[in-house]
Amino acid sequence: MNIRPYEIKDKDAVHFVCLNSEGPCKSSLRGINFALAVYCDYYLENEPENCFVATDEDDTAIGYIICAQDFDLFKERFESEYCTRIKKWEFRRRKSAHRSIIPHEKYKEEYPAHLHIDILPEYQRMGLGHKLTDALLTHLCQKGIKGIMLTTWIKNVKGRGFYEKYGFSLLAEMKNCAVYGIKL
Repeated sequence: MNIRPYEIKDKDAVHFVCLNSEGPCKSSLRGINFALAVYCDYYLENEPENCFVATDEDDTAIGYIICAQDFDLFKERFESEYCTRIKKWEFRRRKSAHRSIIPHEKYKEEYPAHLHIDILPEYQRMGLGHKLTDALLTHLCQKGIKGIMLTTWIKNVKGRGFYEKYGFSLLAEMKNCAVYGIKL
């Protein structure tokens, strides 16, 4: 397995990982479109230089780490380009998309960047998360970014354990999410 920068040819495989990192995707088409719009496509389409993939022996993405390096720029683009995609869907999902960035806004001064990371289940617990995070943090340090944060579902025991073991600090526990950050 290899860690390398994201390439446009990886987009379909990254989408597959996004939708199947917790097991086979059982979402409706609306759910799939929502997940990709909120948790994946902004990063691939606007900041591909801040995205890395873990690949198998066939050079197919089996995991990824994606990042927005500047919250204010992310928020502007996310609300004007990606939330407008969600406006076509029901109110609940639009509201959820807006809520998903609230913790980022609160901590943007110390942690201007934020990330998402996913790995297919059969490749988890093999050190790929650590290697993907190393690649991204090294890249961000070289760019002079001072901190990065993430949110995860509050009951994501495996994920939270990984972030804490890696060195992320718990910044807050909100309604349904835990917020972590690490200074670079």
